[in-house]
Amino acid sequence: MEITLLGTGAPAGLPRPGCPCAACAMALGPDARAATAVLVDGSLLLDLTPGAAFAAARAGHSLAGVRQVLLSHPHDGPPVEVPAGLPQPGRVPDGRELALLTGHRVQAVAMDAGGTGYAVTGPDGQRLLYLPPGGAPAGLQEATAESYDMVLMDVVGRPDALARLRAVRSAGPTTDVLAVHLDHDVPPGPELGRRLAAAGARAVPDGTTLAVGAYEDVPDVPRRTLVLGGARSGKSVEAERRLASFPDVLYVATGGTRGGDGEWAERVAAHRERRPGSWRTAETTDLVPLLGEDGPPLLIDCLSLWLTDAMDAVGAWDDAEWAGGGEKTLRSRVRELTEAVRSTRRTVVAVSNEVGSGIVPATASGRRYRDELGRLNAAFGEECEQVLLVVAGQALVLRG
Repeated sequence: MEITLLGTGAPAGLPRPGCPCAACAMALGPDARAATAVLVDGSLLLDLTPGAAFAAARAGHSLAGVRQVLLSHPHDGPPVEVPAGLPQPGRVPDGRELALLTGHRVQAVAMDAGGTGYAVTGPDGQRLLYLPPGGAPAGLQEATAESYDMVLMDVVGRPDALARLRAVRSAGPTTDVLAVHLDHDVPPGPELGRRLAAAGARAVPDGTTLAVGAYEDVPDVPRRTLVLGGARSGKSVEAERRLASFPDVLYVATGGTRGGDGEWAERVAAHRERRPGSWRTAETTDLVPLLGEDGPPLLIDCLSLWLTDAMDAVGAWDDAEWAGGGEKTLRSRVRELTEAVRSTRRTVVAVSNEVGSGIVPATASGRRYRDELGRLNAAFGEECEQVLLVVAGQALVLRG
């Protein structure tokens, strides 16, 4: 089964007409995208968009062989003139299956936010899932026996939809996940590619023709990632975003509850509000056993608070205790943690503060903490496939 992406953008296209935002200003050349429409084997058209016939011609195809046009959006969209000879666009009722004379079978998939998804099985048995913008399949509960060969969906807008598909194994390690319906939520170019790669997905330019089921060199999701940044830099948001498309994440909060501290409680509540409802939370600084167990991905937020607890435990703030064995004990704990990171089989995303670039602390204890956090970050980062530094909400790749 072969598909041609006549467009890969949001319904309004990218850049959006008249939009002054930076992402739209940057969406030039190959980063400009028409509204998403997909031509399957030259005979099935998923979504009819303005200029589809011209887009097909530019890609070296024709719509003359199209025998069925199906709409996925919650509404029929803006008026589009149906090119001569093209069948009238229609929609398959949820759950119903349509058999085409070309040997394709199309089943309508119910969505949680309106619109219709389509599961297409080709004459060769390969399976494609196409989802509308802003939607996720509804009613996914039990694991399926077979993953789709390719999924086309709104990865940026609905990463939780990909998490749902992975939870029931409709999307597996060999599934080629393509981001479509791309809007101006993420700057195009390298930043879009980086975010999609972290989710195990990719994007291609308009006009690309792909063979469903063919091997594609999609970057593997890094198994260990360290996200560094200063206060309010966006480091926690970046870490959470990296795992938003994966189910059953365990969020490890190392800061505790700090009873009576209202401002801290507000911070914790804001973090919880951002996280997907399917994630579980563990409030602990005992990271080594978690890293040694098999299980879902871990998001550790953050190593700086883990270090504070560790330094409290060894009496690091007292010079005599520090010189009398506290420093040696802390080094041992850091070494134990980094060895656990090296040997873990879980996917891990850890957050830590970068404090070495600011004002030199006025107290000896403050300087000690700054130095030890720098050593911890360096040792932890050495065991990670990817290390990021977040500055003003922008992630800079230091490694990987």
